[in-house]
Amino acid sequence: MDELQARGARAVAIGRGRERLEQLFAGRAEIRSADLEQEEAAAQALAGVEQAVYCVGLPYPEFSRHPVLMRAALNAARRAGVRRMIVVSSVYSYGKPRAAKVREDHPREPESRKGLYRKQQEDLAIAAHQPGALETLVLHLPDFYGPYASNSLAHMMLESLMAGKAARWLGNPDAPHEFVFMPDAARVIVELLGRPECFGRRWNFAGPGPVTGREFAQLAAREIGCEPRVLATGRWVLRLGGLFNPLLRELVELQYLGETPVLLEDSALAAALGSLRKTPYEDGVSRMVEWMRTAAR
Repeated sequence: MDELQARGARAVAIGRGRERLEQLFAGRAEIRSADLEQEEAAAQALAGVEQAVYCVGLPYPEFSRHPVLMRAALNAARRAGVRRMIVVSSVYSYGKPRAAKVREDHPREPESRKGLYRKQQEDLAIAAHQPGALETLVLHLPDFYGPYASNSLAHMMLESLMAGKAARWLGNPDAPHEFVFMPDAARVIVELLGRPECFGRRWNFAGPGPVTGREFAQLAAREIGCEPRVLATGRWVLRLGGLFNPLLRELVELQYLGETPVLLEDSALAAALGSLRKTPYEDGVSRMVEWMRTAAR
């Protein structure tokens, strides 16, 4: 929304909870509430919208709803006459990487049920592409961080450090990982909306480079002014904790990401857009800490 507003675009924010949308976007966008599982309601909410960015999130225990919601949203978009739709996805559908850097042509062999549901969602989106009617594309992003990234691994880490606790890391904290800065991703998404030649396929957008969980925690701790403590969470801890905590139970099948990380290769996107601007981790972490402190006041 920040990126659209900066470019003078008229925006509509659609979601289930009007109160939450008002808190985030009041005065910056037209607010329309709708349950995306209700195709008729979703079509009404999309009335007059020419371009849509689909970034619906679901709690891990409800990931099976991703293809269901995707199918309903695509049908609603067709009925409403939406011309272009970008579907934001993750790295889950790629499964365990077969290469140091994962390109768009890397096999998608999901390692987890969550990856399978994401793959089904992505396949539905690409199959719906019809030039001159509803045009679609899928954008794969790694873990995200920065302003507004309250539902993220990075936020949980920084929140723990700011509370004087150790930052928890899933898997090996010394293995390479990558994060994408939210404003960088927003810029790419809005750029893609204006590139009809980019639709009909999947794209990767990577972070500024690999970083370990320990290094990320050190950057955050330096900004916060605390000790950069990191606590690695292994499979047995997740399995044991999962007996009492549904979220920990759901994380077990994602443990492979901390052991065999998926690092994206985005040279195709760079060639299509001409260049890709990426915020260094030092600057991005600083801005995220500032945002978290402001939001906590």
